[in-house]
Amino acid sequence: MIEINEKPGETMAADAERLLASQTSAAGRIRNYFLTGLVVAGPLLITAYLSWSFINWVDDLVRPFIPAAYRPETYLPWPIPGTGLVIAFFALTLLGFLTANLVGRTLVELGEGVLNRMPIVRPVYKTMKQIFETLFSKDGSSFRKVALAEFPAPGMWSLVFLSQPPGGDLVSKLPEGEHVSCFLPCTPNPTTGFFFYVKRTDLIELDISVENAMTLLISAGMVQPDGDAQKKLAGMAASAKALQAAKKPIAVE
Repeated sequence: MIEINEKPGETMAADAERLLASQTSAAGRIRNYFLTGLVVAGPLLITAYLSWSFINWVDDLVRPFIPAAYRPETYLPWPIPGTGLVIAFFALTLLGFLTANLVGRTLVELGEGVLNRMPIVRPVYKTMKQIFETLFSKDGSSFRKVALAEFPAPGMWSLVFLSQPPGGDLVSKLPEGEHVSCFLPCTPNPTTGFFFYVKRTDLIELDISVENAMTLLISAGMVQPDGDAQKKLAGMAASAKALQAAKKPIAVE
């Protein structure tokens, strides 16, 4: 005997739900695959684009100083990317080697003496020289430590980078106590920010690297330090709360 379904509406509804679930599942898988591919390819493409742009920028900068007879594109139907970068690397290395010698140091001192006599060029050159010496010196103390500063309002803490302590007349003009130079970069562009002096006792130094702090700032907190670094941040945040609680005035009844 042929069985007759007494509830055809329920069967059709169940079939429609299964069909919709399969379609939704397929769309979800396609979306996940797309997002996975985007996560894998996105950083690679951006890195390749920035690297390619930097190489082309250096090539365009160095090319006018190379005679046409020595350029690869003179003999080849296409230019060789990175030629200017390689030449710049060897030129800077040779310059450093010559500067380390007595003759090179003498020439550099003569050149600096000429620049120091120029009213407009002198402050620009001295400032740039001090910045480069601080950034690239082996024993420089620029941006070697990361700390938390209570900024921009009480109860709000921001990541700051500690540089050299104030010197000269600044020490006598600042209030009593040990002060440090702080740079508070903006998010997501860390090349801009705020610079200020603050007492060391008002800071909470963090035991994380500058690279991890930069990653945290550029990603606006979306990329958190892994492992021990994240535990250290949590501990430092607890210390900040304790410090804030200690600063609150005690009410006298």
